[in-house]
Amino acid sequence: MLTLSTVNVNGLRAAAKKGFVEWLGATESAVVALQEVRAQPDELIAAVREPDGWHTSHAPSEVKGRNGVSVYTRGEPEAVRVGYGEPEFDGSGRYLEVQLPGLVVASLYLPSGDVGTERQEQKERFMASFLPYLTELRAKAAASGREVVVMGDWNIAHAEIDIKAWKTNQKNSGFLPEERAWLGRVFDEAGYVDVQRKLDPEGPGPYTWWSYRGKAFDNDAGWRIDCVMTTPGLAEKCTSVVVERAETYAQRWSDHAPVTATFDWP
Repeated sequence: MLTLSTVNVNGLRAAAKKGFVEWLGATESAVVALQEVRAQPDELIAAVREPDGWHTSHAPSEVKGRNGVSVYTRGEPEAVRVGYGEPEFDGSGRYLEVQLPGLVVASLYLPSGDVGTERQEQKERFMASFLPYLTELRAKAAASGREVVVMGDWNIAHAEIDIKAWKTNQKNSGFLPEERAWLGRVFDEAGYVDVQRKLDPEGPGPYTWWSYRGKAFDNDAGWRIDCVMTTPGLAEKCTSVVVERAETYAQRWSDHAPVTATFDWP
């Protein structure tokens, strides 16, 4: 069996003090993808930067305290790639890819936007350049006999069942019609499969992010924006996807929950 996890840690230094280290020590995953690390490797404690039993690959942002993605693997990667070849984003800590035997694994932190601002325009530029790369990645992996999994914070809820308050968010970034249509193209054109929705097509949820404001977590008023997307061959072997939602608000170490997928693979 192959088990993979992804989680937006909302600042790894803070998460390490609140429960991430204990979670990592207990997980059965062979690969863990992190997003929003928000730290340079030398700013991390050893138990997080290079924990025992793990090989770590880090892609921090050139802007300190922002973004940052990492991939932890039980075995040493055959190759590591930072960025996807787009100069605007390759130093921004948003994409990291590792090659393992028969598998390409990527950690993605797609930009969050804000309608009517430069942040939204940046998000749109990222989406426009990233979709062709996803198509290319799948083709190159297939030619070398590898499957692909791109997991992380996609910052888009695809359908109404992926967000609790969908009616009031239709004009907000993350649930705009054009963003949802773009994610549809990831499935229909690039050929990736959302393994959570393959196993549970009806929903609602399970949600993976809840605002710290108000009673969002207690009321399960969340968004499903942390996803495990795979090539079809790997998706066919997915046996379970679990959102590791904390039992109580006080036990959270991030505003996101880890998403863990298990595959009957190879």
